[in-house]
Amino acid sequence: MIVGPTASGKSALALELAKKQASVVINADSAQVYQDLQILSARPTESEMEGVPHHLYGYIDGAEACSAARWAEDAKTAIAKAHEQNILPILVGGTGLYVRTLLDGISPIPEIDPEIRQEIRQLETMEAYRALSEEDRIASGKLNSNDRNRIQRALEVVRSTGKPMNYWHQQKSGGIGDQIKLNAVVLLPPRDWLYERCDRRFSIMLEDGAIDEVKALISRNLPSDCPVQRAIGVPEIQALLNGEIDRDTAIEQAQIATRQYAKRQYTWFRNQSPASWRHFEGNINIDNIGDIVTLFQ
Repeated sequence: MIVGPTASGKSALALELAKKQASVVINADSAQVYQDLQILSARPTESEMEGVPHHLYGYIDGAEACSAARWAEDAKTAIAKAHEQNILPILVGGTGLYVRTLLDGISPIPEIDPEIRQEIRQLETMEAYRALSEEDRIASGKLNSNDRNRIQRALEVVRSTGKPMNYWHQQKSGGIGDQIKLNAVVLLPPRDWLYERCDRRFSIMLEDGAIDEVKALISRNLPSDCPVQRAIGVPEIQALLNGEIDRDTAIEQAQIATRQYAKRQYTWFRNQSPASWRHFEGNINIDNIGDIVTLFQ
């Protein structure tokens, strides 16, 4: 398994590793599951896959929402199939929730009361955070006060079930971590190198057709709460197309959003990944990628 922040070189390393033995690369990135986001999610192209089988890339329609639980079930199937064929499954991605759900299992949280959900989603972020601080201090203490989605989720759970998130997290089941031999590496390159790559990559995305990709997405008239609509780059390009901002501002805002996302991923993988997941803190380039592969031997 190769995990780490966006633009850290995960896909290139996975491909190099896959060339050493019969392998299949399995996506573990929440944006790359969507068909609609080939460019903005930096999903590998057919030519970039170099004939190596890649699964769970672009396999979900943007009208749907892919949960960690759904992805984990699909990943289990892909991994089991690889084992049946005696080939190496290589998980690659930057969505920590996905891989931890796969390995540790999922909490059996009951369905949320629709009325409670609607009530909470009408709250301002800080108002919801203050309420969560009173009703579930443990959850609020783990969350950034600006993390609207997770704050809403934690507040929904405690109000709908009467039990805090910590209770449900202790009831996890269905993980495969105790059934497999896992060799995991976390890529944590120098931040200035990483952020420069983030900035440069978004500019390249625009040149490669990201605007047309968003135009096609807009033409589908999907609900605004679809996850694909909130992917980094989509709101910024939509604002550009609507004449609300100019091209330079769209680039700047998307680059800032990408760096902030990379920072959150960096912090999560540094602090939340198990001790058995080895950290590689150098930058990846064509000259040293072969050496990094030896971490898996």
